[in-house]
Amino acid sequence: MKRKALSTFSTFSTLLFAASIASAQAAAPQAEPVQPIAPAKIQYPDRVELGKKLWFDPRLSRSGFISCNSCHNLSMGGSDNLKTSIGDKWKQGGINSPTVLNSSLNFVQFWDGRAKDLQEQAHGPIANPIEMAFTHDLAVDTLQSIPEYVAEFRKVFKSDKLTMAEITLAIAAFEETLVTPNARFDKWLKGNKKAIDAQELRGYQLFKSSGCVACHSGPNLGGNSFQKMGIVAPYKTANPSEGRAGVTGKDVDRFNFKVPTLRNVALTYPYFHDGEAATLTEAVDVMGRLQLGRKFTSEENADIVAFLKTLTGDQPKLMLPILPPSNDSTPRPKPFE
Repeated sequence: MKRKALSTFSTFSTLLFAASIASAQAAAPQAEPVQPIAPAKIQYPDRVELGKKLWFDPRLSRSGFISCNSCHNLSMGGSDNLKTSIGDKWKQGGINSPTVLNSSLNFVQFWDGRAKDLQEQAHGPIANPIEMAFTHDLAVDTLQSIPEYVAEFRKVFKSDKLTMAEITLAIAAFEETLVTPNARFDKWLKGNKKAIDAQELRGYQLFKSSGCVACHSGPNLGGNSFQKMGIVAPYKTANPSEGRAGVTGKDVDRFNFKVPTLRNVALTYPYFHDGEAATLTEAVDVMGRLQLGRKFTSEENADIVAFLKTLTGDQPKLMLPILPPSNDSTPRPKPFE
């Protein structure tokens, strides 16, 4: 009788333990491969304000017309909505301009990852002959000729140095503030189950089950790895960009690109490194076939597109800076030479 009582107690304890585990699992938040974006934490506000001026200042270009914002328009999702950007003397850029929004969350910068961080990335366009077509020396000379800039650099960096290092550090500090929290999907992740509708939820479930999250995961839904464009079938394009191979020189890296973020993707058309996908519907179809080996039905495609549109967060709200005027000794722009 005693043995039977112990057995009954043991069975009851096991059931009670199993019930408590199930209850805890039900109460715990579901682990998702995507996490909400946190608001920016500004550590150096003076540096950010200086960087904002430099971001909008076209005098860092040879023509005196192109600024960072020209190709990464903060009124247009941090991109320019062109297949490839327009550069100095109306030259055609070689690759689609990636959004600058949430770029601080990328593990490297540029499609081919040739810059390790935002500061290093900011060096590139200024001296690129197809983009801003200036030189680093002329950029420094231009800013040094403007007393207000000289004084602001001295105030921000506590020294008389005004070099490309300080210029790019300030631009990077500004870019780090360009994050977009509070997307409807983020609200859903935080527990507001009414933040997205049934179709959008179906799209997210399909996004996960079909394998999209293998590359598009984390807070930025991308930007954290290199992947080959055209895994199941080759991607055909007239664009000469070769991705990582252009950096490493290795054929194995050909067509390996940094996975783009899907944050604010409804605003950053056209898509892919060559800008050949004009719409999200087209992009989802191509990605399904070439990366996953799956042909989405029109209904499945529409569901995924609906989900992707929930990823638009709060866009940067900022007051346009008033730029200090040029001095008599400031190098003059040469837009037509």
